[in-house]
Amino acid sequence: MKKNNNIIATIIAVILLIISAGAYFMVSKKNSPSTGMDTFAQCLADKGAKFYGASWCPHCQNQKKLLGESRNMPYVECATNGGTGQAQICADNKIEVYPTWIFADSSRQSGEISLEILSQKTGCTLAQ
Repeated sequence: MKKNNNIIATIIAVILLIISAGAYFMVSKKNSPSTGMDTFAQCLADKGAKFYGASWCPHCQNQKKLLGESRNMPYVECATNGGTGQAQICADNKIEVYPTWIFADSSRQSGEISLEILSQKTGCTLAQ
């Protein structure tokens, strides 16, 4: 009887492990950037758009989330020295407000920008 209990316990443990693994992969896939957003972010980079921000900036975090935190995001981190300094590239580009976008035509836009405006400014197509 003890042997049967061990087999049942093992089967239950395996089933729970499979369910847990499945749930983990579903959640991690849901939280990963979509291929469409990666493509959009890559297009932004290819079209010369750059997003200047700071790690401590809540509006920058919102902008990153809007872009799905894509690995292709054309992002430049401006904060240095634990957030008390500014990277030289940001100083050279006279970045005074976060987030700031600079486009290929040298135009700028500060603050959180919608995907639609980014699409209009760059000609990049949003995935449906």
